[in-house]
Amino acid sequence: MASFYSNENFPIQVVQRLREMGHDVLTSHDAGKANQRIPDNEVLAYSTELGRVLLTLNRWDFIELHSKSNQHAGIVVCSQDLNVIRQAENIHQAVASAGNLDGVLLRVNRG
Repeated sequence: MASFYSNENFPIQVVQRLREMGHDVLTSHDAGKANQRIPDNEVLAYSTELGRVLLTLNRWDFIELHSKSNQHAGIVVCSQDLNVIRQAENIHQAVASAGNLDGVLLRVNRG
């Protein structure tokens, strides 16, 4: 199972489902970092410092950060899916298939 850090725009219902599936998910709210307008590069640096894969809906900014450097613990960018169970399962399957996520960018799209 993966250790994730979800940034503040990530749906808590998906976080809860991932936790039920056995993943360790720390949210920005849990970490005391919500609602502070922390720049994306600092969010990624923090997740990397913790050794956690970043989980986000903010696809384009984190794809760009990954293109500049793959020195991170992994990034999972998702398109928003109103079916939170399906979204959690898609994330779970993508992460399980990928193996080691160090320096890897995974794209998980709805459907």
